[in-house]
Amino acid sequence: MRLEFCYLPTSDLAASLRLYRDSLGFDELWREGELTVGLAIPGTETALMVDAAAAPGAGPGPILGVDSVDEWLAAREGRFDLVMPPADIPGGRLLGFRDPGGNHVYVMDQSAG
Repeated sequence: MRLEFCYLPTSDLAASLRLYRDSLGFDELWREGELTVGLAIPGTETALMVDAAAAPGAGPGPILGVDSVDEWLAAREGRFDLVMPPADIPGGRLLGFRDPGGNHVYVMDQSAG
C-alpha cells in the first residue's frame, strides 16, 4: 500500500488551480477531462488530485494505492463501513470508507491501466 494522492473535491476548479498551481507553484501533471487535475506536491512523490466531479458526499482524504481493490477488501472482510463501494474508474477501481474520526479514506488500483 502506498499514498498515491491527497484528494480534494472542489466546487470551483479554476479557483483551486489558481491557489495550488498558480500561487503555491504545484506543477500540473495530468487532467481527466475538464473537471479533475493532478498536481505535483513539491518535494514528494505524492500528488494532489483536485476534483470538481466529486460524487455527492465525497470528502477530502488520502487515496491509497493497492494492486487490487477487490483483493484488498476481501482480505479485510467486514472491517470497514464503506461509504463508496468498489466501482470502476478510469484505469482501475476505487472504494471509500470513513476512519474512526469520520475522515474519508479511499483505496484505488490501476488494474485496468
